[in-house]
Amino acid sequence: MLNNRLAGEHTVEASYLTNQINWNSDYVLTVAPDQKAADLNGWVTIVNNSGTAFKNAMLQLVAGELHRVYERRDMALQGRMMAKAAEAAAPQFAEEGLSEYHLYTLDRRTSIQNNQSKQISLLASTGVSIEKVFEVNGQQFYYHNQQRPGQPFKDPVNVRIKFKNSAANSLGIPLPAGTVRVYQGDSKGRVQFIGEDRIDHTPKDEPLDLLIGNAFDIIAERKQTDYKSLGPHTIELAFEIALRNHKAEPITVLVNEPIGGDWTILDSTFKWEKTAAFAARFNIPVAANGESILKYRVRVRWD
Repeated sequence: MLNNRLAGEHTVEASYLTNQINWNSDYVLTVAPDQKAADLNGWVTIVNNSGTAFKNAMLQLVAGELHRVYERRDMALQGRMMAKAAEAAAPQFAEEGLSEYHLYTLDRRTSIQNNQSKQISLLASTGVSIEKVFEVNGQQFYYHNQQRPGQPFKDPVNVRIKFKNSAANSLGIPLPAGTVRVYQGDSKGRVQFIGEDRIDHTPKDEPLDLLIGNAFDIIAERKQTDYKSLGPHTIELAFEIALRNHKAEPITVLVNEPIGGDWTILDSTFKWEKTAAFAARFNIPVAANGESILKYRVRVRWD
């Protein structure tokens, strides 16, 4: 309520915060048949539960981790509108840096009614180069516990899609956090859902790594083949990991092994690299409808 005690008409600008109008971003990644390129479309969804409508308003969205003095609320919506895999409209937001955040300004005015959800195109990129990766991640307990003595232990083979958010890769704008849903066409050309993952706020020129599920036709079986105690603080372990590929094309599987303590790999049937103080990575090629067996021996010392 305003009380004007001065002569004439005056214009007043009022700013206030509300927790009842929120927004989130969603993305659709449509993978090409060769699985080496994809189209990425992004939308923002505005949900207005503030109790009032906004007519012909300028819309600006701030993306980032803003610190607030009350309990933080996530940007998740009660009724999320899933972006369809249909052809998207042209992007309608201009982006700029704002302090330590990013500001997205709609290039036109818009209206949103009370209790309405509204979806607006954020980006539409074609020809994004992607890499499909098969990955097996070992667990720390392999080095401490016996698992089904004498029987191999099956690990899931993760399927990941990786790409870079760069101008050279048909992207290169800061991407607000959100869910990426991944689709691919079947033999009849119908688009099918093949997985999803959530991304954090991603600046330009940073990589994205999506976990979309586990491989159906790739099996990873491991067993511990040897254990030797070399003293009160030193042991030797030997492992065998069989990778079976039931697909009609050759693949490469990344095997990440967590190894604690002061460790040295004494021998291995495949080349390896030390990716962290506690981890080794093996790149294992597997022929079409074939099998590869990784065998390695490691010496581990604890203080």
